[in-house]
Amino acid sequence: MFAPLSRYPLAAAVLAASIAGALAEDKVVNVYNWSDYVDEEVLAAFTAETGIEVVYDVYDNNEIVETKLLAGGSGYDVVVPSAPNVARLIQAGALQKLDKSKIPNLVHAWEAITARLSGYDPGNEYAVDYMWGTTGFGYNVAKIAERMPDAPVDSWAMIFDPEVVSKFADCGVYLLDTPEELIPAALNYLHLNPDSKETAEIEEAAKLLKTIRPYIEKFDSSEYINALANGDICLAVGYSGDVLQAADRAAEAGAGVEIQYVIPTEGAAMWFDSFIIPSDAPHPDAAHAFIDFMMRPESAAANSNYVYYANGNLESQSLLYEDVIGDPAIYPGQQTIDVLYTTTSHPPRVQRIVTRAWTNVKSGS
Repeated sequence: MFAPLSRYPLAAAVLAASIAGALAEDKVVNVYNWSDYVDEEVLAAFTAETGIEVVYDVYDNNEIVETKLLAGGSGYDVVVPSAPNVARLIQAGALQKLDKSKIPNLVHAWEAITARLSGYDPGNEYAVDYMWGTTGFGYNVAKIAERMPDAPVDSWAMIFDPEVVSKFADCGVYLLDTPEELIPAALNYLHLNPDSKETAEIEEAAKLLKTIRPYIEKFDSSEYINALANGDICLAVGYSGDVLQAADRAAEAGAGVEIQYVIPTEGAAMWFDSFIIPSDAPHPDAAHAFIDFMMRPESAAANSNYVYYANGNLESQSLLYEDVIGDPAIYPGQQTIDVLYTTTSHPPRVQRIVTRAWTNVKSGS
C-alpha cells in the first residue's frame, strides 16, 4: 500500500505550499511517460491528496517525444525523456527551467546520479532523474541453451556476432527501435568510443548492424517485454527494468519460461529518464507539484518496486524490496558501474548521419 500523506505532516505542509499556485490553474496535470512505467497507486495518491487530476499518456520511443516537444503545443506538463533527448530539447529552448523552491523533495536526490545527469543538463536546471538503468539484453535460458549450449551469454557477441545470433533467428530476436541505444552499443563492441561523433565510426557501427540484420525479427521498444515473458522470442536488446519485468511476468505465469538479464562484460549504456517541464506547459505549478510528489522517498520506492528500475532518489533505498535493491542487475556493483558508459546528444550534422544510418539498417539497404 502507498503510505497516506497524513503520516508525514511536514511533507503535507510542504506539498500544500508547493501546489498553492496550481490552485489558480485547472486542477489537472498532463503527463507523458513511457508505457508500464509507474505505479498507478502513486498517481491515485497524488490526486487524492492534491485534488489535481493526472491525465496520463504513454509512448514507446524518444523520437516521438522529441518531435512533439520541438513542434510546440504538445499540451503536456510533465514529460520523461531520456538524457540525450533532454540535452537537445534544452538547446532548442523547448524546456523551462525548474523552480527548485517548488520541489523541496529534491533534497532526497541521489548525488551520484545527479552528477552523471549534469553531463546532459549542466547545473541540473531542467531535469530531475526519475529512473536510471542499463541497456543490455535479455534471453530465454532454455531456448538459448537448446540452440547453443556454449553461448557467450555474458557478452555482446550474443547480438553482434553474426555466427552467434544467427543460431537464434528461428526463436525470435528483437532489437530496440532506437539508434540512440544500438549504435553506441555497436561502437562499444568494436572497441570504439560509444559516444563517437565521427562519420566513419558511425558508419562502421551501422555496417556491423547490417551484418546481423537478417537475423532480427523486429525492431521494437515495448512489445518485447511480453514477447520475452510469453516465450514468443528468445533474445532481445532491452532496458534493464523492462527485461526484469518480463522475467517477473514469466515467473508469475508458471509456464516454465526463465528470462535472464545481462549487463555484458564489454560494458553497456547507462541511461537516465528524467522529469522535465515543456516551455509551453499549460499547468506549470501542477507540474512542479507532481515532480515534488514523485520525489518523495515513498513515491520513488513505490514506483521502483512496481517497475523494477533503479531510481534517482537516495532516501528511497531503505524502502525498496530486497529483490530490487539486492539485485545487481538493477543496482549494479562498482565493478560493473566502472564499465558503464554514457552518451551525449549529437550536433545536427551528426544526428542526420545517425538517422540515415539507422534507417538503412532497418530497411536492410
